Amino acid sequence: MLRPLSNRGLQPYRVGAMLQRRGLSGLPSALTGRPRSPQLSCREAKGVRHATLEAGENKSGHISVGPHEGILFFDSVYSLRLQWLLRVPFQAEGKIPGILKRLTSPSVAGADPLKVIEKASKEKTSIQVTKVLPRLKEGGAFVKFTHDETMPSTEVETALKKYLKEEQIKPWWNPFQRMRVGMVKGRPWVEDLYRFPTPRLKVEFLPSSPGAEAVELSQEQLYAFFRPYGKLTDITPQPQDSKILPKFAFLDFTARRRAIMAKNCMHGYLVSEAEGGGKAGTILRLAYEQRIKAHWIRDWLVGHPRVVIPAVAALVAGLSIAIFDPVRTFFVKAHITRSFHFEDNKIYKWFKTQATDILKFRRKAEDEPGMEAIWDDRKGNIEQIQTWLMETTDTFIIVQGPRGSGKKELVVDQALKHRKHKVVIDCKSIHEARGDSAKICAAAAEVGYRPVFSWVNSISGMIDLAAQGATGVKTGFSETVDSQLAKIWNTTATALRQIALEGRHKDDKDAHLGEDEYLEAHPEKRPVVVIDNFLHKSQEGGIVYDKIAEWAARLTTANIAHVIFLANDVSFSKSLSKALPDRVFRQISLSDCSPEVAKRFVITHLDSDPDIYDQEGGSFKLTPSQRRTDLAELDSCIASLGGRLTDLEFLARRIKTGETPYKAVREIIEQSASEILKMYLFGVEDSADAARQWNPEQAWLLIKQLAARETLRYNEVLLSDSYKFGGEKVLQALEQAELISIVSGTNGRPAAIKPGKPVYQPAFKLLTEDLVLRSRLDLAVLSELIKIENGNIGKYEGELRLLSKLKKQPAELAPRVQWLLGKLAQSQAKVEKYEKESGALKKVLGEEY
Repeated sequence: MLRPLSNRGLQPYRVGAMLQRRGLSGLPSALTGRPRSPQLSCREAKGVRHATLEAGENKSGHISVGPHEGILFFDSVYSLRLQWLLRVPFQAEGKIPGILKRLTSPSVAGADPLKVIEKASKEKTSIQVTKVLPRLKEGGAFVKFTHDETMPSTEVETALKKYLKEEQIKPWWNPFQRMRVGMVKGRPWVEDLYRFPTPRLKVEFLPSSPGAEAVELSQEQLYAFFRPYGKLTDITPQPQDSKILPKFAFLDFTARRRAIMAKNCMHGYLVSEAEGGGKAGTILRLAYEQRIKAHWIRDWLVGHPRVVIPAVAALVAGLSIAIFDPVRTFFVKAHITRSFHFEDNKIYKWFKTQATDILKFRRKAEDEPGMEAIWDDRKGNIEQIQTWLMETTDTFIIVQGPRGSGKKELVVDQALKHRKHKVVIDCKSIHEARGDSAKICAAAAEVGYRPVFSWVNSISGMIDLAAQGATGVKTGFSETVDSQLAKIWNTTATALRQIALEGRHKDDKDAHLGEDEYLEAHPEKRPVVVIDNFLHKSQEGGIVYDKIAEWAARLTTANIAHVIFLANDVSFSKSLSKALPDRVFRQISLSDCSPEVAKRFVITHLDSDPDIYDQEGGSFKLTPSQRRTDLAELDSCIASLGGRLTDLEFLARRIKTGETPYKAVREIIEQSASEILKMYLFGVEDSADAARQWNPEQAWLLIKQLAARETLRYNEVLLSDSYKFGGEKVLQALEQAELISIVSGTNGRPAAIKPGKPVYQPAFKLLTEDLVLRSRLDLAVLSELIKIENGNIGKYEGELRLLSKLKKQPAELAPRVQWLLGKLAQSQAKVEKYEKESGALKKVLGEEY
């Protein structure tokens, strides 16, 4: 039974709302067994002191407890969700607690410990609250009280727990959890450090006095002490092999508030010998422990690369498709339609025309000087290409011809002159790009594909390699050059399809047709894709060309665009047949100009000066070709130079500067001879180009034979000693290097060998007329032949030596021995012949400069 404290000289008091009214109601009748009294005497509310700091009494970190005194801890007094306010810089620590108290005032929230004690006590009681110490970080408060010596403190705890369980007091900011109370059994450490509660507690076992020995409690004992404060998820003792002192254990609670209650009630508790604490007793020291690391998200991501890396790759791919693909398609369309090219603007063209008319009396021709003669000669080819573009046949158009024959000008400037939507893709810039990033950027630049993140490919490759080394499985985060190029071509195909369908209207006669049917029925609506320099240096690898051919095949078979290939190599059909094996290609072969057309080209180039009108005399001036008296030499000069457009243009420019045709052709031939020496004969072994597959002796043998004859038999060249081993690869490499051109015969087989350019024929003759050069290179050829024959002699002698070691000489070996002796004699005769010729050549080199 609780009795009043008036006999102890203490005035009774009533704890009311903010302690403003007198009287203290008694405990519930179920606790005391007495009838409830409406009012009790009490002392003034100012007798209860509210501490404003969280550092304990006198900032000592502890709460002193005397005889007949006790401490209660109430939780759910303040909100734990507002703890982030306490993490602000230190200069605000004096203001934040006050703000936090106003936001979650216990009187407003209905969780004031004094009100709880008042309502729980409905009659005279022998407890007296002397101090309330709030704990903002832990969301609770300590209440220090005194009680009569005849009433144990456990009765107060039991009465308050029963009341809180029946009334279910819940603050407004946490309507799902009720307030709880617990009697502080130990000596709580009241600190204001920047440490915040967690569901995990670290329990350290300390001796009760210096020199004494602490006892490590078992899991069963810890469970008995701490289970009343809340459900435990795990108890983790210290590892047996751990040398860390003092000994400790971890307690994991299901909720943070349960850990707060246990920590504040049991910190500093002395476990007696009867409870398993040893003879001297063991003190429990509790502290919050971070159960989850601060960077647990980062650690989880790093610790699960097999899940994270593919997920990141999928996320990046999804973002790229959702965000960047429409942007890239827009830029490709703008590149093809030339939407942002102000040169195509009508207003700009009008101003340019007006300015041109003011500055000049006659408008300059749009084409290069002299090209009219070429286009007149190739008018049939131009019309043929335009006709093919109007047909619905889904096949390739191939324009094949040697370099400098004007393929690109014929197709782009003439056949597609009035085509609005066309795109030119230069395979040379893509194939010769150094590195994967440069190759991707080059391909993107050809079609206007942007933005391009080529550097991501290198970084993702390193990430993929590192992840594969860590996990043992390829994550697929990086992409190959083929996949990157495939994205560029696919985006371009999407843009081309949208351009082809832009002209459709609801009022059209064929508006009922589907998109594929519409594209098939209207070939004139399809854009044109021109692929220039196809199979450029194809001996270096054809991965890029194969991908372009496959993409072009999809464009044609889907009726998205017309595709025109411009190829220098005659072996284009082998690569294109892989992409369209069931189609017959439309092919136009361009050759060098005839002598008549070449002469007309040079003369037209000379007469391209527009200022031929004499304003003073009112008559036309003589053209440059009419004023020249040396143009009679053009017939013989063009016969030597040939009909290659680049060489003819070079000749016309030299003649225009004042040189005679004979001198101009002579200088062109000499320049070509110098190029042949540098590119094919000298410096081959020391060259940085490691792709050369011929030696100077093989190139010189062809030069010398072509100087004597304009055409060589293909198989005859392969029979020579210099071309016995790998001769066909050498000839193909020389053809790619443009020293020679291989002419196909019946059934497409190689039949003849000609100079790579017409101007090379006189250049070859000029080189062979140099006695010193010819002697030097012939000597090198003879040295190579002598080396070959000496090797043959060594093989014959070795076989004869092997046969001579037999004990018996069968009659069947006689023909073999005779054959070896004959071959040995022939090789020896050749060596002697070559040695004799070498001696004569050495004599020339010793006498001539």
